[in-house]
Parts: sequence; structure tokens; C-alpha cells
Amino acid sequence: MKLEEIKQQKFRNEYHKLAVNVIYTYGWLMNSQSKLFTKYQITSNQYNILRILRGQYPNSATINLLKERMLDKMSDASRLVERLRVKGLVKRDLSSHDRRCVDVIITDKGLKLLSEMDKLNEKHDSIFENLSSTESKKLNELLDKLRG
Repeated sequence: MKLEEIKQQKFRNEYHKLAVNVIYTYGWLMNSQSKLFTKYQITSNQYNILRILRGQYPNSATINLLKERMLDKMSDASRLVERLRVKGLVKRDLSSHDRRCVDVIITDKGLKLLSEMDKLNEKHDSIFENLSSTESKKLNELLDKLRG
């Protein structure tokens, strides 16, 4: 897939084209990931929350910690946690240290789901098969520099 697919003929400059290209690539990546997650009835943001909680396990995490670590800072972490709770993938409890906070911990069911989804890693990595390891490393460096 090339940027030409959006049929835009002119860009103000290479910076403008880069911005459009990054946004287009983000959408392409999210669509690819969404296709992989459909089977598990989970969104990429819910997956992100579960991955954070697995990293914290066996400790819990606060909603604020989840917000800080989430890839999509615009997501409503509280709403995502509630949807995961309804699915039995996380538990929420009032914090014993601060009654205004909620502690969130991944359940065994959530850990099992992530373990099953880990099998998708090779499939997910294949999205990037057009890039060599060296090119991937350089692109990572360039993206970090862009945000730096």
C-alpha cells in the first residue's frame, strides 16, 4: 500500500506529506491489528490495558497509572477497564491506601487470553516484513527523533 492510494496529488512540502503518511500508516496498522483481534472480541485499547496489567502482575495498577502508560492518551481508561471487568478479564477494587483510587488487576482469565493472543506475535510482526531489521531500527530511531 502506498500513500498514492489516498489520491492526493500535491502536498505543501515533504513535512506535510510526512504528516499525512504517518497518519495514513497509523490507520493501516490499526486496521491490521483490529483484524487480528476480532476473533478475541477485544479492541487494541483493551489489549493495551491488559498488556500493562500483565506487566504489573501480581501487583495491581491504578487508573492513573494505566492512563500514563497507554499508547492512546485520548482513550477513557475507566471505561475500558469497566468493559474488561464485565468480560471477566480484570478486577477492580477500592484502594486500601486511598479511597478515591481504584486498584485494577488482571484476572486468570485475562492472563489466559493474553497467552492465547501471544500466538499472534509472528502474524503481527509479518505486517513489517517489507522492512529489514536494520531499516526497522532506523525507522524507530527516526520516529523517536521526530517526537523528541
